[in-house]
Amino acid sequence: MTSNLQRNKLFAASCLALLVTSLSFGIRAGILNDQGVKFHLNASELGTISATAFWGFPLAIIIGGFIVDIIGMKKLLVGAFVFHLVGIVLTIFANGYWTLFLSTLLIGIANGTVEAACNPLVASLFTDNKTTKLNHFHLWFPAGIVIGTLLVFGLDKTLAGGVADKPYWISQVEIGLMLIPTLIYGFLFSRLKFPVTERVAAGVSTSDMYKALFNPLFLFMIICMFGTAITELFTNQWTDVLFRTVTDNAILILTFVASVQVLGRAFASPIVHRLAPQGVLLISAVLSALGIYLLIHLQGTAIFGAAIIFGLGVAFFWPCMIGFVAENLPRTGAVGLNLMGGAGMFGVSIYMIFMGGYYDRLMIKKLPEGADLDAYRSAAPGTDMASAFNNARSAAGPEVLNTTMIIPVVLIVAFAGLVYYMRGKRKLQAVSFELPMRNV
Repeated sequence: MTSNLQRNKLFAASCLALLVTSLSFGIRAGILNDQGVKFHLNASELGTISATAFWGFPLAIIIGGFIVDIIGMKKLLVGAFVFHLVGIVLTIFANGYWTLFLSTLLIGIANGTVEAACNPLVASLFTDNKTTKLNHFHLWFPAGIVIGTLLVFGLDKTLAGGVADKPYWISQVEIGLMLIPTLIYGFLFSRLKFPVTERVAAGVSTSDMYKALFNPLFLFMIICMFGTAITELFTNQWTDVLFRTVTDNAILILTFVASVQVLGRAFASPIVHRLAPQGVLLISAVLSALGIYLLIHLQGTAIFGAAIIFGLGVAFFWPCMIGFVAENLPRTGAVGLNLMGGAGMFGVSIYMIFMGGYYDRLMIKKLPEGADLDAYRSAAPGTDMASAFNNARSAAGPEVLNTTMIIPVVLIVAFAGLVYYMRGKRKLQAVSFELPMRNV
């Protein structure tokens, strides 16, 4: 059956679709500051635009989770292709705040639709090795960020001689490169046959699936997903904004983080099998908190060492959160997996809006009284206004990260409790198994 369904081809096409999703994050992170300058957008407006991708994602992934068993995974992925295509083209020809808002929303919907179909697809294709294969699938998210940020960095250096005051058409070219893998994955999925989801194949009824969603353990994981997603995605998405004054190559910090994530997920199998998903999550929370602390306090090239530690921390968050639910709460089905992803992206969207406004308020406090933030942001390089703006950014960035660091610290406590709970649960299951054997 697996051979007939061309399991490997389906998995490869899924990875390519996720690559497009992550390219949108990596390239947007690289051009976010350029869009702010081109269209005179403050940090709050940039935060709202970035957040629309995270609004569209949970909207699509939650709706997709509820309908995937009805319409099938193939139709969802065709829809993702259409949304990606329209969103990318609209981003290329954006002319201000509202076109950027709409195009980013459409890309977010496309991204969520990809995960709504591909997470249950991977779990259904590899029922005996879910968490490891979900790690292998999700390594293409940071891989796309690496590719996207390196494309932005390389084209900026090649075509503009640097990232300062580059022509905006270069950013449009960078966005347009996403069309290539989009067209390829759309073609591949149109030709492949798909299985039913694992829940349908196992004969678990729809009513039993919905009942499983109220399991206290599942609700606990949903809450934790808010924190893991914010820790990873907010920090990554705002790298170029927060570290522009710390290093001349701020976007390469994101590249370092994503590269470590790729390697971590590629070699996840022995780690996951030895520690179980909950053990990996606990270690990830510790390293994430330490990584953010070091990002705040280190300067110059040392900050790339901090990026490596942070990358190790967030490498396993997303796939192990979904893998834990797939392994330990399988009756929640595709809806459970997609509610996890939707919760994470929704949490990031709210946090981005809040932190965008917080960042603007910090900047205003650190500029001369009565300063026009947009005027300082658009000031010519080398002027007193530009220097004052850079000094304000240098002071505001660490304060934003310091606030964000609270989240992985709380997660350390939460995941320590999860490890303790799962150990107790397994001991109880072992005793329950031994008692009937002794009676025999």
